Amino acid sequence: MSNYIIKDTTIINEGQRISGDVLIKNNRIERVGGVINTAYAINEINASNQFLLPGCIDDQVHFREPGLTHKATIATEAKAAVAGGVTSFMEMPNTNPPAFSHDLLEEKYHIASQSSLANYSFYMGTSNDNYEAVMQTNQKKNDVCGIKIFMGSSTGNLLVDSPLVLDKIFAGSELLIATHCEDEQTIKNNFTSLKATKPFLEPADHPIIRNAEGCFESSFKAIQFAKKYDTRLHILHISTERELQLFGNLLPLEQKRITAEVCVHHLHFTADDYGTLGNQIKCNPAIKSPNNKEALWAALLDDRLDVIATDHAPHTLAEKGLYREGNRILSIAKAGEDRYEHAHAGLPLVQHALLLMLHYVKQGKIPLEKVVEKMSHAVATCFQIKERGFIREGYFADLVMVDMNKPTTIQQENILYKCGWSPLENFTAPAKITRTFINGNMVYDNGTWNEATMGMRMKFDRA
Repeated sequence: MSNYIIKDTTIINEGQRISGDVLIKNNRIERVGGVINTAYAINEINASNQFLLPGCIDDQVHFREPGLTHKATIATEAKAAVAGGVTSFMEMPNTNPPAFSHDLLEEKYHIASQSSLANYSFYMGTSNDNYEAVMQTNQKKNDVCGIKIFMGSSTGNLLVDSPLVLDKIFAGSELLIATHCEDEQTIKNNFTSLKATKPFLEPADHPIIRNAEGCFESSFKAIQFAKKYDTRLHILHISTERELQLFGNLLPLEQKRITAEVCVHHLHFTADDYGTLGNQIKCNPAIKSPNNKEALWAALLDDRLDVIATDHAPHTLAEKGLYREGNRILSIAKAGEDRYEHAHAGLPLVQHALLLMLHYVKQGKIPLEKVVEKMSHAVATCFQIKERGFIREGYFADLVMVDMNKPTTIQQENILYKCGWSPLENFTAPAKITRTFINGNMVYDNGTWNEATMGMRMKFDRA
């Protein structure tokens, strides 16, 4: 284990900018600010003209292991996350088999303990018939990030559409419930109606099929269940202007019982981008018209939306109905053929989410302090993560160094996702992630790696 002094940096933490040093010792942050000297030998890092941020915590990723490892593994995607300044992640249960039992859940924790460079936690999955296993999670509330419910269409039997089961889970859960909210019947009706009008569907039809009405109906239903039982509810990937009326900003985050997440792709892309990117940006819930994007930004800045995440969901190009030709990604389908229906939904983002938000910092769209709040502090507060998410003395040293004067161009050659592509290819961000510390270990250093230690299982501080 190495100890470090990060010298002469600008610390972004809890709404403030502090110039000075940070001492890392025995996995943790020993001292913050001022000029720090030690009486013992230590690794010194000159960080002048760089910013030091708490590591990002991504509360929604799909790393595909076990069972779908042709798309991704915990090892490959965690490494990509670390390169992008994400030091901790919470992974979803839709693997193969889904994490519907505690034995299967613990299998994922074991895989991560052997292969994940980043810190990790995994959601307990729900179906219409695993209520007893879900309730057992109450006994592990400090060891599991939450319970995931797909209230809209998903793969296999992950959809929970029984009102009786939903009522029982919301009534009985002592953990945070995270929901994917899209109304299944609305989606089916829209698909049937649109399919009847044209022989082939296009990617641009996706937000028509998975429209704002379906999102609102499902989110409204989830909130009614949560209010009925005062259940802790976190609604994932809000994508519509209409849903924003369901959330407030009158209470401080730590007092909210209902919170909401926005994902970077809904802040960056709009339905206008289907014409150039097609199935690359097909995801659930769909990327929608530009008015939704602008409304999401407003709600993020005024705290109706609480955290920023990625919903990192890699698929191979072939599964997206795409192929690569040089530095271009093209559709396999020809004109007049199906370009949409069989393409998998989801896009890989975890390596580039912070870089994308730093682009908006440079544009003046959002302060750097707000990015840190929404990608680190608020996630830790929302999920009651123990001793992470802030640059505080005594906390684990999960830290990211950023140079805001060195641009990064996203290219096939520097993409670490196992699927090997990104919808952001050829985009140049105005910043560079230079170093990433996980539990005090400098795992990433300007393109070089120290993979001698793995990340830790996150713990939660819940009564």
